[in-house]
Amino acid sequence: MGGGATLFLCGDVMLGRGVDQILAHPGSPELREGYVEDARSYVRLAESVSGPIPAPVAPSWPWGEALRLLEQAAPDVRIVNLETSVTCSDAFAPDKLIHYRMHPANLPALTVAAPDVCVLANNHVLDFGREGLAETLDALARAGLRTAGAGRSAEEAYAPVAVPVPGGGRVLVFALGASSSGIPPGWAAASALSGVACLPEVSAAAAAEVVRRVREEKRAGDVVVVSVHWGSNWGYRVPREHVRFARALVDGGVDVVHGHSSHHPRPVEVYRDRLILYGCGDFVDDYEGIGGYEEFRDDLRIAYLVTVAADTGRLTGLRMVPLQARRMRLEPASDADRSWLGATLNRISDAVHVTLDRDGSLTLTHRTRAGS
Repeated sequence: MGGGATLFLCGDVMLGRGVDQILAHPGSPELREGYVEDARSYVRLAESVSGPIPAPVAPSWPWGEALRLLEQAAPDVRIVNLETSVTCSDAFAPDKLIHYRMHPANLPALTVAAPDVCVLANNHVLDFGREGLAETLDALARAGLRTAGAGRSAEEAYAPVAVPVPGGGRVLVFALGASSSGIPPGWAAASALSGVACLPEVSAAAAAEVVRRVREEKRAGDVVVVSVHWGSNWGYRVPREHVRFARALVDGGVDVVHGHSSHHPRPVEVYRDRLILYGCGDFVDDYEGIGGYEEFRDDLRIAYLVTVAADTGRLTGLRMVPLQARRMRLEPASDADRSWLGATLNRISDAVHVTLDRDGSLTLTHRTRAGS
């Protein structure tokens, strides 16, 4: 793997609902959210706080500054949590308050970011049932996109994606979704049933089962990422069982734990020289103008650039680039907002220190060397 590999990680990428409506091929705007029945309402909310959005926008629009960042950083592997179904279906999943879908013809808005792995183990991929999941999987495959965390069977859903990296070796990406993120129990994949790679409980036994799968697949020189959708939407507190679970994965050979589901960044930990991101926050969505929880500044987003050493998988660098969602597009964060994010990460994360660099990115400058 040469001197190492650089991974791009981010939180939830939600290209459905309002974002889908500003793209070139919007699907049906119908929603069944009680208070909101038309996805275009989210476009109007964003415009009310940030100004007009020139719809239809180019596929690159939602990513904005993130595309320039990706071009400059040239990460070896790009991993995103795609939290939307890709379907024309109108079969809304029952007993669910929020449904995300994007029209398959709008997939250029995903391929423009060239993800190597689209994680699907989340609480929106079956928003339009198993037929919607089948359409999602087919559409992503036709677009040349690889997926982890959902499939036509349990074998497919739990299987990792192996991404070759320069110099030899691979990055193996496993994906799991916990019920605490809102995944209904009935969405779990089974031997002859499509669905999500579900984590039935966040426990020592569940961690041991993940480690067993990792050891079956991992070869010398591989870097293992476990991407897990878990926890509540708001708040900085990480449940103790999540900490124990993540550390057990590292103890068993996992090199990066990529957590998501929260709408804002959660603590960063370095355990045994491996990176644990407990919550990456949202990355692309249609949340502008929605009131509540303003203290968490969910308009601020982070692109995580993680460098791991060849052969060992040890963390050798973490660069976090703050961005801001404005007009459903990612723009550079202001100096004040970058400082706020750095101070917040320092306050909520134990035993690490984040500094603001001259280029405006946040860098992990100190980390523990041993487990604690």
